[in-house]
Amino acid sequence: MTDHVDNPTRALAGALDRTLARLDRAVDRHRPGLRVREFGTVRSVDHGIAKVSGLPRVAYEEMVTFETGEMGLALDLGEHEVGVVVLGDDAKIRAGIEVERTGRVLQVPVGEALLGRVVNPLGEPLDRHEPVHAAAFRPVERPAPEILERAPVTTPLQTGIVAVDAMVPIGRGQRELIVGDRQTGKTAIAIDTILNQRDKDVLCVYCAIGQRNASVAHAISELRERGALDYTVVVVAESEDPPGLQFIAPYAATSIAEYFMRNGRDVLVVYDDLTQHARAYREISLLMRRPPGREAFPGDIFYLHSRLLERATHLRDEHGGGSLTALPIIETEAENISAYIPTNLISITDGQIYLSPKLFHKDIVPAVDVGRSVSRVGGKTQLPAFRAVASELRLAYSQFEELETFSRFGTRLDEDTRRTLEHGRRVREVLKQPQYQPQSAAEQVIVLVAASENLFDDIPVEDVQHAARQVRDTVPGELPYIVRKIKAGEKLQPEDRAQIIDLVQNIITLNP
Repeated sequence: MTDHVDNPTRALAGALDRTLARLDRAVDRHRPGLRVREFGTVRSVDHGIAKVSGLPRVAYEEMVTFETGEMGLALDLGEHEVGVVVLGDDAKIRAGIEVERTGRVLQVPVGEALLGRVVNPLGEPLDRHEPVHAAAFRPVERPAPEILERAPVTTPLQTGIVAVDAMVPIGRGQRELIVGDRQTGKTAIAIDTILNQRDKDVLCVYCAIGQRNASVAHAISELRERGALDYTVVVVAESEDPPGLQFIAPYAATSIAEYFMRNGRDVLVVYDDLTQHARAYREISLLMRRPPGREAFPGDIFYLHSRLLERATHLRDEHGGGSLTALPIIETEAENISAYIPTNLISITDGQIYLSPKLFHKDIVPAVDVGRSVSRVGGKTQLPAFRAVASELRLAYSQFEELETFSRFGTRLDEDTRRTLEHGRRVREVLKQPQYQPQSAAEQVIVLVAASENLFDDIPVEDVQHAARQVRDTVPGELPYIVRKIKAGEKLQPEDRAQIIDLVQNIITLNP
């Protein structure tokens, strides 16, 4: 009986001895150290900007935390105080509360878990779903890829919009500005481009900056209903959000996109729009008492956008081989494309798509002004079949618009001029396109072949769109091998064009 009791006692004593021995070894190995925690005090707060004293070693763009739990970004390092942009509700912050350094820069969660989600620039969910389970965190501000890491832009990014793909082509890794007055369809082009990336192995990031809640909700709803949200991340800084969140929004969206690019994926990022971004930064700068420059914008406004858009590129294979295509949107006033912010961005980007309010009011949508729109990458990114058809379209269409303007003076026109005008009007009808109806490259090429061969010239102008729709619906099914050739990047041979022309003529004859 005694042995039965002693065995558990000895076992327990042995376990205690071993535990105490481990604790002794841990205590012997422990080397206590001091961790420096640097605190400051809020002196004043106004419109999302807090003036803080007592942080002598805080770094530029370092994160700080307020006693209330709000985060801030140090953007103005003065001799006696620090200007901190509040990334949250500044109503909770008052003079006298403590501010602590974090020793790290602002980071955003990245990874596949963000696809299909709507988040704010800090990565916090806005779609009432569970928190984002990030694969990693990346700094919001990162250096642009080195020159030696970049590869030429040669692969097309199809927008599905005939007027853009034919005359202002965009390549994967390009920066193409969308510019125009209010309510001219800038966001519509961006949303249609996102919709057209389905089944094209292109991920998308839509960044809404300072937009009305209703507009953002409508865009998200369209993306969700049309199945585009599955491959899209939406980053939102609403118009009611503090200027600090609006300021960091496009950088956060770019860091999210860069994660996929560095992993070999092709990514499209839309900034909607950088006018509001510039205004948010102007508000921050003026509240920090920085010297105002042209149109009251601070002197570093150019650098603000250049360091953002320089991050868009196509990487070499040894660096992942991915690409980041940027579509920044900018708003003009009274068609003043030579204003400060538009000219800054035009000089940074690889071209612009200019949307004319005059064309929009004439119901010519998308209202792409061919004369003011340009792609500096150009036809290098177009499919060979597309390039052969569209090479002369831009020049011919520009000449038609000039001729149409001249003809309004009532001058008597000869027969050749009249035919040129009638043909141009039908080409314009072919270029018209309703929203949310992107077209494949094959559908566009086939219709443009028919238009370039004057096959629509005998049809009344008001019936051209109906005839073009019939051609798009019929020809791909009748000539599938030509569709495959176009998708595969092969040139259309003369016999291929002849077959397209014969079939289109039959369609027009049978469906007058």
